[in-house]
Amino acid sequence: MTPEDVQELFTRQDGSYGFARWGRPIAPIVFGVEDESLAVVKGAVEAVATLVGHQMAETDPELGSNLMVFFFREWDELVAVPDLGRMIPELEPLVARLKAAEATQYRAFRFDDTGAIQAAFVFLRMNEAMAAIPAEALALGEAVQTIVTWGPKAFAERSPLAKVPETGATVLRPEIAAVIAAAYDRMLPASSDDASHALRLFARLRLDTPQ
Repeated sequence: MTPEDVQELFTRQDGSYGFARWGRPIAPIVFGVEDESLAVVKGAVEAVATLVGHQMAETDPELGSNLMVFFFREWDELVAVPDLGRMIPELEPLVARLKAAEATQYRAFRFDDTGAIQAAFVFLRMNEAMAAIPAEALALGEAVQTIVTWGPKAFAERSPLAKVPETGATVLRPEIAAVIAAAYDRMLPASSDDASHALRLFARLRLDTPQ
C-alpha cells in the first residue's frame, strides 16, 4: 500500500480526512439471531479486537452495551424497537431513506469528547442476497467495519475479506489487517482529522500481521 492508499481508506464523502478508533473496551450485543449466530458475531468481534490488541468487556459502565448489532427483514422493524430513536437521531427519516435506497446495511457511530468511538450501531436487513452470505463472513466483515471509522470508498470496490484458495476459509486481507493493527498503535491518537495521520499509519504498517 502507498500513503495515498491509506489516506483514501479514511477520506470522507466531502474529501476531508476522518479517523477514529475505539476509546473503551467493546461490549457487544446482538439482536434478531439464534444463539448459534450470536456466538459467531461475538467471536468475530473478539477476533478483530485481539488482532489490534483492544479489550472486550461484558458490559459498558455507561451504556451497558456499546456495540449493538441488529438483524431484521424490513427497515420498518427498527421504528418499533424501544428507545432506539433516542440513540439514533431522526430514526424515522433515516429508515425512510434506507428503504428508498433498498439498502441492506447501515452503521452509525457515537463519539466521546476526544473523538474516539464511544458506541456503534450496525443494522443488517437480511434479504435473500444477505442471507446467502456465510454467517462467519458476514460477522467478520461487520467486525472489521466497526473497529475504526472507514471512509465511504474504503470497501466500495473491494471487500476487506478474501478467501484462502486451498481451504475456502474467509480471512481478513493482509493489508487491511495491517492498517487496523497500526491504527491501534498506542503512540497514535484515538481520532484525527489531519491527513498527515495517514502517513503515520503508513509508517507503522506490517504486512506480516497475523489474520
